[in-house]
Formats: sequence, C-alpha cells, structure tokens
Amino acid sequence: MSKELAVGDKAPELGIPDQHGKSVMLKSFKGKQIVLYFYPKDDTPGCTKESCDFRDVESQILRAGGAIVGVSLDGKESHQKFIKKFGLPFPLLSDEDAAISKAYGVYKEKNMYGKKYWGIERSTFVIDPEGNVKAVFRKVKVDGHADEVLTALKA
Repeated sequence: MSKELAVGDKAPELGIPDQHGKSVMLKSFKGKQIVLYFYPKDDTPGCTKESCDFRDVESQILRAGGAIVGVSLDGKESHQKFIKKFGLPFPLLSDEDAAISKAYGVYKEKNMYGKKYWGIERSTFVIDPEGNVKAVFRKVKVDGHADEVLTALKA
C-alpha cells in the first residue's frame, strides 16, 4: 500500500484512457491547475450530484486557471453515457485496473451493509501547474464540495 499523498507531494502521472479511449496525462494540462476528483461509480446519486456540481462551477474553475478531470473504475462506454445524460463538459478517465486510484491512495476496502469490497473513496486533489499536490480532500461529503475546491484553487 502506498503512502497517502499530501500537500506538496509530486502528483502521480495519469496515463489512463478518457471516455474516447485517448490516454490522458497530467503534462497535457501544462500551465493549468487540475481538479482531479475520484468518485465511486457513474450515474449513482452522490456521484451524479458531485459531477453536476463540478459542471455547474466549471466556468469559475476555468477562470481560476483550472481544468476538471474525473476518475472512476467505470469503462469508457459507461463514461460516455454519464457525460451525455448530464452534459458533463470535462473528461472522465477509466481506471479499470485501479492503478491510478491506488497511486493516489483512494482505492480502499469499503463496507456496505456488512459486505466488504474494494472501491474508490470519494476524494479530490488540486494539482498545481508544476504537477505538485496543492490541496487534498478525502472522504468527501458532496454538499458544498465544489465550492471548497474552488476556494482551494484560488488560494
């Protein structure tokens, strides 16, 4: 198990496919801050609200010099449907083998109704233009989170 990323750490490189199957790298966002949010599953209530909240503040994030990227274990077809259904204007990456989720320390053992399983712990990282972690939000509560991230981006 890798150590949890902290503010000031170098962000692990991505290199996983987006909803079109195109590999996305951190360096392709050169000069921008990246809002990298990890969420458990496409088209579920909390993940839909979080993604739509980011969609709704996207113009403010862009004005602050940022870009939004979502990551889940879902495949590109699921991402395509999710994006189309909710008009999401940013890329969603498919971390189907959980390699990136593990590198960011968000792939955790979870427990629902007494059943243990492995999945993504809802988390967001703000990465500065040099590729360093600027802010970390773990065990995210969706309500008000997009505003918290916007504040961190502008700091």
